[in-house]
Amino acid sequence: MTRTLFLTRHAKSAWNTDAPSDHARPLNTRGQRSAEALGHWLRALPIQPDQVISSSAQRTRETYDLMGLSAPATFSERLYHATPEILFDTLRNAEVPSVMLLGHNPGLMQFAHQIVKHPPAHSRFEDYPTGATLVLEFPIDDWTSLQPGTGRVLDFVVPRELLGE
Repeated sequence: MTRTLFLTRHAKSAWNTDAPSDHARPLNTRGQRSAEALGHWLRALPIQPDQVISSSAQRTRETYDLMGLSAPATFSERLYHATPEILFDTLRNAEVPSVMLLGHNPGLMQFAHQIVKHPPAHSRFEDYPTGATLVLEFPIDDWTSLQPGTGRVLDFVVPRELLGE
């Protein structure tokens, strides 16, 4: 048996808004297009997330909504700018075989680097730009057995590739 992880950074957010806080910042127009493109790409994959565990920030909520996934989402304040340790702990407590973690850098990028066995041969993996999505498979029966450095990369994409930019 295996477990599958979709590790997604929120799409591009707006900086010139009247949002009262960083947590409340929405996506910009490019981010909205990117989230929709990610959704089309994800829905075409042979495996889909069974659950999305996301930061509670406005930009992660919008990213999830615009992706149009059928998986239910849980929005957690704990994942807002979460450290790799919090992401690891969150995933180890997951109960479904296929999970999407939707969050922020730098924690998401650091977690991605820690969890892969061999990084993808992609120039943007190192900096994990907005909308970057890594799909990994783990040779485990349940998430409690998760160990660092064991994820086999199935795919990695950034929205600019999907939008032809």
